[in-house]
Amino acid sequence: MARRRGWGGNPPRTDDEAGRRIIAAAVDLVAETGSAVSLADVASSLSVIRQTVYRYFPTADALMRAVAIASVDEFLDRLADHVRGIHDPADALTEATAYTLDAVVRSPHLGTMLSSSSPHNREMTSPQAQDFGMRMIDRFDLDWHRHGYDEASLRELVEFTLRIMLSFFVAPNDPARSPDELRRFLRRWLGEAVAAQRDQRTP
Repeated sequence: MARRRGWGGNPPRTDDEAGRRIIAAAVDLVAETGSAVSLADVASSLSVIRQTVYRYFPTADALMRAVAIASVDEFLDRLADHVRGIHDPADALTEATAYTLDAVVRSPHLGTMLSSSSPHNREMTSPQAQDFGMRMIDRFDLDWHRHGYDEASLRELVEFTLRIMLSFFVAPNDPARSPDELRRFLRRWLGEAVAAQRDQRTP
């Protein structure tokens, strides 16, 4: 009887379905609370015991990383809307970086792999993270090739930007620096990174 009460009386038919439902429940809880959630929280929302969730996600960190991956497309859509109409590479990269840093603070499931409290900081420059970065800049409203970028140089720019963002997770921005001041700081130095590729082009 207790088993039927779990999962809202509709238990999953496969392990894949169970994993998806656990992630969906965690996404909903994060949206409600604005913070990371525990395995116990998710189990309670699904009316199952914690060991059931633990079977699919051995730690809360593993679950939150799965939530982050599930949220990537939605975040990229919002980011693309935010930078639409910016045609200068340095301006677009600056705005996207500032937007991402702010989004991670507001949405902990996006920052699980990136925050200084996580033992997985090295994942910031992993192939998965760099693929995420490539998907991000591919949505910019500009022609990277026209600005002198090929696949290899774009990946280097993405890696550089990810390393810059990692530094902000390890040592957060000084609260005394306003968002506009942070943007000016990023524009000055990230802009130089963009210009470095432009300056290497053959006349």
